[in-house]
Amino acid sequence: MSEAAAAPKRAPRASLGSPEGDDVFGAFDPRVARRFLAYLKPHRRSFIIAQVAVLFSAAGQLSMPLVIGWVTQSVIAHDVGRFHLALAAFAVAAAAFAAMFFLEEWLSQRLANRVIFDVRRHMFAHFQDISLSFMDKTHVGRLMSRLQGDVNSLQEFLENTTGAVGDFVQLIGIAVILVAIDVKLGLLTLTVLPALIGLRAIWLPYSKVAFRLARDASSTANSALAENINGVRTVQETRREALNFQLYAEKAQENFRAQAHAAWISQIMIPTVDILTGVALGIVVVVGGSEVLNSHLSVGVMVAFVFYVQKFFDPVRMLSMQYTIMQRAMAAAHRIFEVLDVPVTIADRPDARVLAVEAPTVEFRHVTFGYDPARPILHDVSFQVRPREVVALVGPTGSGKTSIISLTHRFYDVDQGQVLVGGVDVRDVSLDSLGRTIGMVLQEPFLFTGTIEENIRYNTEGASLETIVAAARAVSAHDFIMRLPEGYQTPLGQRGRNLSMGQRQLISFARALVADPQVLILDEATANIDSFTEQAIQKALKVLFAGRTCMVIAHRLATIRDADRIVVLQAGRILEQGSHDELMATDGLYRHLYTSAHASFDDEAVAATGDAEFATRT
Repeated sequence: MSEAAAAPKRAPRASLGSPEGDDVFGAFDPRVARRFLAYLKPHRRSFIIAQVAVLFSAAGQLSMPLVIGWVTQSVIAHDVGRFHLALAAFAVAAAAFAAMFFLEEWLSQRLANRVIFDVRRHMFAHFQDISLSFMDKTHVGRLMSRLQGDVNSLQEFLENTTGAVGDFVQLIGIAVILVAIDVKLGLLTLTVLPALIGLRAIWLPYSKVAFRLARDASSTANSALAENINGVRTVQETRREALNFQLYAEKAQENFRAQAHAAWISQIMIPTVDILTGVALGIVVVVGGSEVLNSHLSVGVMVAFVFYVQKFFDPVRMLSMQYTIMQRAMAAAHRIFEVLDVPVTIADRPDARVLAVEAPTVEFRHVTFGYDPARPILHDVSFQVRPREVVALVGPTGSGKTSIISLTHRFYDVDQGQVLVGGVDVRDVSLDSLGRTIGMVLQEPFLFTGTIEENIRYNTEGASLETIVAAARAVSAHDFIMRLPEGYQTPLGQRGRNLSMGQRQLISFARALVADPQVLILDEATANIDSFTEQAIQKALKVLFAGRTCMVIAHRLATIRDADRIVVLQAGRILEQGSHDELMATDGLYRHLYTSAHASFDDEAVAATGDAEFATRT
C-alpha cells in the first residue's frame, strides 16, 4: 500500500457549517446558556444589583393597587386621617417604583452593552486569527450577519432579561394576592389563564413559519439590492436598469407580503390578550359586584381586584414576547459559538522560536499541498531561493504560484514536505517574527480607511513621517501624493477608490519599503497596470529588490526576464527553472510562450500544446 493510500483522509479546509436557512428560533440549550453566562461573570455585581432593583420595582407595582383600594375605602368611609395616610403611602410606593424602575433599566442597558462589547471583541479577535482556509470558503455576508444581526439579538435578550424577571415576579405576586384577598373571586379570575396558554401553544408554530419566511424574504431582497449596488458599473454599462428594477420589484413585493403576514401573525396575540383581560374584568365586575352588594366584599377590595386584573395580563403579554426573544437569542448564540468554535489551525507551537534570519533564504522541500487535501494543487515541489536572489514564478493560471507564496508566509500548512525560511521550518517559528521577516505586495493592494500616511505606516507603527516620505520618494509615489489636496494627510475612500490602481500599487510598495522585510514577495503586482504606469513601478521594484530575497509572480514575461532565476510551473509541478537566457536556450514551455508573441502566460491555452510534451522536454 502506498504512503498516500495509508495516510488517513483529512476533511477539506472547510467553512461555516450552517445551512443558509438558519432557523431564527432555537430551543433552550443548557450548554449554550452556560457558555453565554460565562460572559456575565465579570459583571455579576451589576447583574445582582439590577435583579435587586427589579424585585423592589416589582414590589412597588404590586403594592399600588392595594394602596389604591385603601384610598378608595377611606373615601367611602369619610376617614380623612386614613385618607391622608393612604395618599402618603401611595406617594412613597410610586416614588420607590419610579426610582427602582430607573435603576433597573439603567443597569440592564449598561450591563447588556458591556457584555455585548465583550462578545464583539472576542469575535473580532477570533476573526483575526481564523485561518485563511476557513475564510476562503465562507461568505463575508454570513460573518457580518454573526457580528451584527446575531449579536444584536443577544443584546435585545440581555436588555429584556431583567424585565422578564420582574414580569415573572409580578405574575406570581398578583396571582398570590388575588387568591389571598378572596379565594373564590381570585380562582375564578385565573380561569382565563389556561385558555391563554392554549392559544399561545396554537399560535407559536404558525408564528415560527411566518417569521422564518419573513427573514428569508428580507435576506433575498437585501442580497439582490447589495449585488446591484456593488455591480452598478456593469448595470449601467449594459443598460440593465429597467430589467433589474423589475426583478428587484418582484423580490421586494415578496418581502412585503412576507413581512405583512408576519406582522399580522405577530399582532394577533395582542387583541387575544385584550379579550381575555375583558373576560377576567367581566368576572370581577359580575361576581365581585354581587359580593359587594351582599356585603361580603368591600368596595376598596373590588377596586384593588380590578387594578390587579388589568395588571395581570401585562406581564403575560410581555413574557410571551420575551419568550420569543429568548428563542431568537438562543439561535443567535448557537450561531455565534459556531464561529467561535472554528479551530485556529495556523497558530504558534508552544515551543515556537523567534525567527532571526542571518541568511534570508526560502526553500521548498518536496512540498505537496491542496486546499482540499484530496485534490493537491502542488505535487512534490522543491526549489530554493538564495539570499538576495530574485526568483520569478511563472506559469498558467492554476499552476500553483499563489499557493507557493501563501505557504511561504504560512497562511496554510503543507500536507507533506517542508517550507523553510532562513533554514528554519516556518511551523517552528512564531507567526509575528515570520510576518516581520516576509513582506508581500498583492495584485490588488488593499488600502484601509484613513490617510495616505496612515496606510504607508500600516504595519510599522513607529515609522516617522520622514521615513514615510523617503519611502514614497524611493518608489516614485511622492510626486503624485503631493499633488493631492492634502498631501500625505489626504483621506482615502473605501479601499482607496479615490486613487488609480497604479497609485494604490505605489503606496503599497512604499508600505513594504517602510516595513523593510528581508524577504519580499510580489504577487502579480503589475498585472492590472498600464504600460506607462508600469515604467514607474519597474523603477520602484528595483528599489524594493535591493538587498532582499525576492519571489515574484508575474504573467507579463517582460517584467521577469531580468530575474536571477525563473521557475516555470504547470499543474502544480516545476517543469523547468533557470535564467531567462538559459531557458531560452532550451525547447521548453518558457521559450515556447516567449517566442509565440504573447505577452502573458495566460494569453495562450497551454493545455493545447500538450502537458506531456513539455514535461518530457524538461
